[in-house]
Amino acid sequence: MFLTVTWTLLGGFLQTLRLFALTLLFALPLGLVISFGSMSRLRIIKTPVRFVIWIIRGTPLMLQLLVIYYGPGIILHSNVWGSGDGGRFVAALVAFVINYSCYFSEIYRGGIQSIPVGQYEAGQVLGMTKHQIFYKIVLLQVIKRIVPPISNEVITLVKDTSLARVIAVYEIIWEGQSFIKGAGIIWPLFYTGVFYLVFSGLLTVLFGRIEKKLSYFR
Repeated sequence: MFLTVTWTLLGGFLQTLRLFALTLLFALPLGLVISFGSMSRLRIIKTPVRFVIWIIRGTPLMLQLLVIYYGPGIILHSNVWGSGDGGRFVAALVAFVINYSCYFSEIYRGGIQSIPVGQYEAGQVLGMTKHQIFYKIVLLQVIKRIVPPISNEVITLVKDTSLARVIAVYEIIWEGQSFIKGAGIIWPLFYTGVFYLVFSGLLTVLFGRIEKKLSYFR
């Protein structure tokens, strides 16, 4: 029985990892783009970007999942996500990418704005372009400063993937709950915590090593 439960939960956890990996793949670069928009000197760009970030950060991720999955069908009377498990997964991925890219954008913005103005001026004195100053002087320092908050968000993402079950995405928590109805046992649901703990522990070690590698900025 234990092996059966483990194998079933492993299948659900692979779906969790898939959602986790794809969210990071799209949200990390998108967050950087959004951060540039939120720092833009043009109000026509900055104001709507800041408004969207405020909406996303101020509402629960679960609500965003429901709105993104059911909203297009209610408004357009058409299922834009497609049918079956694939459609639900795509909707969940879009919701997670939008949510986490907004959070990442604020971390990027804080990191970029924390760099002293004098370093930009020093780069200009040396005849460097704005792009050279950003990539050769600012970027590495920003990475150093944002690694701790980014690591917190990434570990939170591991746990937030369980919210995808609200639109019937069959991740690990869903599989654990299925044993309550199917076999009348509850321990598989608690057993799912082991998978989260192990994966979060690995990520903690990974980010710890990244911080150590970037310690030359001290």
